[in-house]
Amino acid sequence: MATKFSHQLFGAILVFFLLHPFAAKSGPIKPESLQNLKQSQKGDVANGINQVKQFLKAFGYYPRDIDLLDDRFDDDLEAGLGVFQEIYNLKVTGKIDSDTIKAISAPRCGVPDVSGIDRASNRHNHGHGGMFYFVANYTFFPGSPRWSRLDLTYNFLSDSVPVVSLQVMRPLIARAFQRWANVSRLRFREVAQGTRADIRIGFYRRDHGDGAPFDGPGGVLAHAFSPQDGRFHYDAEENWSTNPSWSQVDLESVAVHEIGHNLGLGHSQDPNAIMFPTFQAGTTKRNLGQDDINGIRALYP
Repeated sequence: MATKFSHQLFGAILVFFLLHPFAAKSGPIKPESLQNLKQSQKGDVANGINQVKQFLKAFGYYPRDIDLLDDRFDDDLEAGLGVFQEIYNLKVTGKIDSDTIKAISAPRCGVPDVSGIDRASNRHNHGHGGMFYFVANYTFFPGSPRWSRLDLTYNFLSDSVPVVSLQVMRPLIARAFQRWANVSRLRFREVAQGTRADIRIGFYRRDHGDGAPFDGPGGVLAHAFSPQDGRFHYDAEENWSTNPSWSQVDLESVAVHEIGHNLGLGHSQDPNAIMFPTFQAGTTKRNLGQDDINGIRALYP
């Protein structure tokens, strides 16, 4: 059974945007642009606060029905920062402190973390009027979409930007799928390019037609769509590697994460989980954590 824990500051459940696409239209913010905001708090007005609001709105922490994102530190921003800090296991201050700036600036997956802040209560609402407490670190997309069968196919999109050869990609992607197969009843096989596959993988730059443009190097690394969509896109402008140095991002680690989204898993609050939203350059994180295993088994019992 998934570990239960109390969430006393905000009654919530991690859920994702009900509307297409399941990928944010904003990415991490460069840390240097936020340095003047250190220790900013409710009531302050400072250049750059709107950037923080844009980031939090893109990833689900700021009310979606607010379009005017000014430089005033308002109640919604304080509440959103508090939820962000708790989910990222930071000290909950409701301020833009150093640890929060570091987390906001980290390279990450483009899928939102949460959605639906209830402005009246400053809690997260799952969209049907009910309030929930966390029951696990793992999460699902709204409605818990899943594949209706356990034998799935995948291939590489023919219009993909040529960043890494198929000769390099094939074995690492196969290993990434196998990690999920090893702990579930799911099975995966590659089919030829041009054949309709359940999960479709490619590299793309900036605006690539799915409603969630990439933001260039050092930002959103990749994004993926839930069942029954199945698209999995890498940002072609990142510094990719199969054996990453300090400035490179590991292709296989990101693949295991994004495939989790393709199978229906959302982000996890557990920093040891594959489904945690951020990635560190120069490292590998390819093995599923217990929270990932609990999640996939709950989704495909």
